[in-house]
Amino acid sequence: MTNRLSNGDYAVFFIYFIIVSFYGWWVYKRKNKSDATSKGYFLAEGSLTWWAIGASLIASNISAEQMVGMSGSGFKMGLAISTYEWMASLTLVIVAIFFIPVYLKNKIATMPQFLHQRYNGTVAMIMAIFWLMLYIVVNLMSILYLGGVAIAGISGLSLKLVIVMLAAFSIIITLGGMKVIGYTDVVQVFFLILGGLAASYIALHLISEKSGTTGLWNGFKLLRADAGDHFHMIFKKDNANYLDLPGLSVLIGGMWITNLNYWGCNQYITQRALGADLPTARGGLLFAAFLKLLMPVIVVLPGIAAYVLYQKGMFHQEMMSSKGVLDVNKAYPSVLNLLPNYLKGLSFAALTAAIVASLAGKANSIATIFTLDIYKKAIKVDATEKNLVNTGKVAVVVAMVLGVLLSFVIGDMLMGEGKQGFQYIQEYTGFVSPGIFAMFILGFFWKKATSNAALFATIGGLAFAIVFKFLPYWTNLSFMSPYGFSKLNADGVYEIPFLDRMGFVFIICIVGMYIISMIENSKGLRTNGLEVDASMFKTNKSFTIGAIVICVILTALYTIFW
Repeated sequence: MTNRLSNGDYAVFFIYFIIVSFYGWWVYKRKNKSDATSKGYFLAEGSLTWWAIGASLIASNISAEQMVGMSGSGFKMGLAISTYEWMASLTLVIVAIFFIPVYLKNKIATMPQFLHQRYNGTVAMIMAIFWLMLYIVVNLMSILYLGGVAIAGISGLSLKLVIVMLAAFSIIITLGGMKVIGYTDVVQVFFLILGGLAASYIALHLISEKSGTTGLWNGFKLLRADAGDHFHMIFKKDNANYLDLPGLSVLIGGMWITNLNYWGCNQYITQRALGADLPTARGGLLFAAFLKLLMPVIVVLPGIAAYVLYQKGMFHQEMMSSKGVLDVNKAYPSVLNLLPNYLKGLSFAALTAAIVASLAGKANSIATIFTLDIYKKAIKVDATEKNLVNTGKVAVVVAMVLGVLLSFVIGDMLMGEGKQGFQYIQEYTGFVSPGIFAMFILGFFWKKATSNAALFATIGGLAFAIVFKFLPYWTNLSFMSPYGFSKLNADGVYEIPFLDRMGFVFIICIVGMYIISMIENSKGLRTNGLEVDASMFKTNKSFTIGAIVICVILTALYTIFW
């Protein structure tokens, strides 16, 4: 086994690079007049098909945090981490039915614009600045760092050089606008799925070989036999990983807040559908929902396979950090290094595709929010369309440079030395998700929700999340343990699982918003409503059939792997 790519691998990777670059250039050269406008540049208004929207959603979502971070979590806790992917599948159906019609009917281009239209400019500006900080500090930085770790581990190049190269390639694609991002994402998803399946194939084949048999099915059966504790979706209270995935909370608790906020209230994701008509947008989200069902095979199974192979004596050197600590984030790169020539290049291209697509999508969303919600609203109100597009391009470069610098400075501290990168992202995003989701869900479906109530959810939600995080160090929470709401952590204190913390904070935000809104409504305060009616939520026959199929598949999966 070698940690270097062969000439054949580099040839495969170069073919991927040429295909993506030339296809992106071709899409860019075919732009029409509308692409020169801010909506054309940022949203690709009216130019993305359902399959391009669906592929772009997946390409932007599946990145280093999944392929590296989620594989690492698969190594540590097993198939249960797939709940993020499988619950996302159902979440996409819900977003397509209830969220997207409201955005499109009210001509929403950005999430801060929704908040401005529904509440007021103060709420919108606070959240615009907040989202920019979150996207750069948590998302861009983590994607660059985890992606760099994986690619450096495979290629042998230095970590910092890899991070700079990823950022540079992503900037080139992002500067072409959402239309280029959307259609190149189709190519990225092709390489992502093909390369990911190759890694899973080799891992299963090697497991069967080590046991004296052959074949994928035999490899999977041996995998289940050797890692039986890694094939449960719902953890009991005595499970060592209960703090990360606390039992039924993944089905009826905080997991819903995580997914609905990510897929329904997130500029980075919804932006792909905001430039389309309703049937096209719904078709794209349904296509993405089916692809999400496949993702655990690509990103979780290699991690479980790495765990079994590690138990059999492999990867002991490859998965050690410089300080001699087991680094679960090296599980996926270790599996990729098992691949023969050319296939390793294909999987290397798949990993790069996932990272670059996510970076491009994130950078475009950062540029969109900064340009349309901060620059146009507070800096240059009379900006021309050309000026807005150019400002967006500058914002892309600045955001990526900041992401690179942050990954150099704090990446290793937050996600190195054996830490689960994927769980880091989920937990720290979870500090703000409950308040944001409460503000959106009441803004959608309750006309009495006021702007002060929204501010309470935004600021108060963050404050309560921080309090719940450090509460175990101030008081003994062991009384919550019998109910599954606290568990001893590594520091010897009873900690509330972060998904449960999110659930508690969400309830507080909803109750607080209700009380504040009712008090203000009683004083005659008028609120800004949205155009919402029941007919918006009706779906066509093909979408309904697809949604039912997804529900049946999910029921079967959770029944089999409960």
